[in-house]
Amino acid sequence: MKRHLPDGLTRRARSFLGTHAVRLDARPIREEHQWYLDRGVPAAVVDRMTAFHERWGGLVLPPAPLYDGGPLPLSAHSPEERAPDGWWFEVGSQRTAVPYSFMIGPAGEFGVDGERWAPLHATVEGWVESVALHHHASLEARHITPVVGEDVERIDLDGYESVREVRGPADTWWRGTDTLVAAYRGEADCLGFPRGRTAWIYSGLDWWGLRGGVDDDEVI
Repeated sequence: MKRHLPDGLTRRARSFLGTHAVRLDARPIREEHQWYLDRGVPAAVVDRMTAFHERWGGLVLPPAPLYDGGPLPLSAHSPEERAPDGWWFEVGSQRTAVPYSFMIGPAGEFGVDGERWAPLHATVEGWVESVALHHHASLEARHITPVVGEDVERIDLDGYESVREVRGPADTWWRGTDTLVAAYRGEADCLGFPRGRTAWIYSGLDWWGLRGGVDDDEVI
């Protein structure tokens, strides 16, 4: 996918999209604009969906490490109101049978919605950055160690810094001197299942492995 790369991403994520993602033809959501308005969806919400679809619609990422790979492809549909908090809309179909939907929240959060709403990243850009970083770290690490359940909370992150571009809240990345740690709490939060917490520890990384060419001053 060399053309139509979204801005607002790090060089690492843009390289990942350009090399490993594809973009399918997506039906313009503007064709459905009036249909949503006629059914009571506020114009501001339809505008949000339209902006999302024009930026991300049709984008197919390689599978994410969890959430059974993530949505496929990205698209904007099925808005719903949850008073008094605002409007959500779905952002793609599940690749496999998972008990939740992928949605964008009222403040632009990307997350999963099952028994409860769990925002994974503050923006969809954060989701893309996280998938790109997983792909990069998996290739560069000498060792990858999975951690599950309560042991996730016992990981010692003293001296680590947050990888800001993934923009948690539920899913976060941390950078040490030769290690990256990815902590995934979204399914645990969404399904009320604390043992569903998962972390991956990527160790034995050099500077390139830790950053993939992204300096702190590049992070938006």
